[in-house]
This record gives sequence, C-alpha cells and structure tokens, in this order.
Amino acid sequence: MEVDVLITVKAYPTASAKYLETVCTAGIGARLGFVRLYPIRFRALPYGKQYRKYETIRAELVRNAKDPRPESYRLAEGTMQVVSGPIGTEDDWRERRELVLPHLSASMEDLWARQKEVGTCLGLVRPSDVTDVTVTRAESTDWTPRQREAIEQFSLFGEDLKPIPKLPVDFRYRFRCDDPRCRGHELKIIDWELGALYWKVLARREGDERAAAADVRAKFLDELCSPERDTCFFVGNMQRYPTSWLVLGVFWPPKQAQQELTF
Repeated sequence: MEVDVLITVKAYPTASAKYLETVCTAGIGARLGFVRLYPIRFRALPYGKQYRKYETIRAELVRNAKDPRPESYRLAEGTMQVVSGPIGTEDDWRERRELVLPHLSASMEDLWARQKEVGTCLGLVRPSDVTDVTVTRAESTDWTPRQREAIEQFSLFGEDLKPIPKLPVDFRYRFRCDDPRCRGHELKIIDWELGALYWKVLARREGDERAAAADVRAKFLDELCSPERDTCFFVGNMQRYPTSWLVLGVFWPPKQAQQELTF
C-alpha cells in the first residue's frame, strides 16, 4: 500500500552482515499512526531521497513478515520519494505539535501494558521529571568482524561514502513518568542526531572523549530537557528483547499554556 509518512525518528546507523548498513526510521503514517520502517540503507539512497526529520515521504509499505509487531513495515526503497517538508519550528513548533502530540501515551507503564497486550513497539511519552543523562563506556567500541566486513563493502556504494564508526560511549536518559506505577526508567539514547553531535564535538575538542561526552550530555539534558521545554521522548523496543526500550529521539517544543495544548 502507498502511504505518506511524516518522519520523526532516525536512529544511529548500524552495521549489518545482511544489509551492510541500516538505519531504523520511524514516523507517523497517514491513517496508520506510528510506523517503524526497516531495513533502510539510508546513506546509499540517492541524495534527493535522503529524507530529513519532519519531512513527509511517500512509499509502498508492506507488512514485515519477520517482525509481527503492529507498527513494523518494510519499505520498498525504489518507490520512495520525499513529497513535502521539512516542517519548521515557527509559532513555537505549532504544526509539529499538532501532528505529533495527539500520539502521546500516558506513560512508559502504559506502553508496557500495550506491548504485552498487542505487541506495541513504538510510542511517545512525556516524562514528569528528567533527572540525568548518564554516560558510560560502550560494552564494545568497534563493530564485530562480520559487521566491519559488511560496512567495508558498503563503502563501495560511493567514492565518498566512508564506513560510519561505532559510538564508543552510551548515553542514557534517567526519568520518571506521571504514573503511580512508575519506579523510574533508564533508557539508552540511539538518536542519530546525538551520534552526529558527538563526533562533531569530539573533533572540536581535539579527541578529548571525556570533554565531548560532557558537552553532549549538557545539550541533551540542560537544553533539550530544560524547564522551558515540553520535552517528550520517542521510544521503541527491540524485536528480540521486547521489554527493552530505547529513546529513539527527543521532541522538545517550547512549553505552552495548558489551554493551548487542547486539540
């Protein structure tokens, strides 16, 4: 079926022995709600099809036979085209808020319940309190030999296309939900924007990993989660580990008066 999808999430690229390199993408599909699009070899796409966040793409989507989760679809790359956007942040993110916030879940606990009931794998939650962004050394700081072989093959797609490095550090949000069942959460952040920021800051910091990580932490905690922002997290789980949820992206419009949030 042909569907228009507003792109809201692009996760950091992952080396894949089967697909060489993939980017998990999520968005809001017309008449479908949240959709997960995988696999997409994003950096191998023609430049005109390399969609940005808050652009709308149109493509043929089919159910992913290997992934029964209700939001999961496979995208026929040859059918995809960017049809509009990106939607900007004018008027305090008004248009983005009108499109995104109606899909807000009550809490992570609510998403857990829906995952157990129907297999939900995507959602949007508004934390009541973000207490920290933790930074730890990644369990593995390089791709596996099979993954490295794959991304070296992937580089053959274009002369300027270099294998993307694995992030050597993990960033996690610690937060609570406005839900009596909530005991607190600590979810790893896999947003491509975080990864890109890390490499940019690392170069500016002349290879000082500790300083680069501190700068990224400050951005994602002090700015994206400041008291002036109505911060929400796009979250998703893993097919093999459905109870393991990740922060896929951050939605951080300016806070509005309560009456302005009524749709």
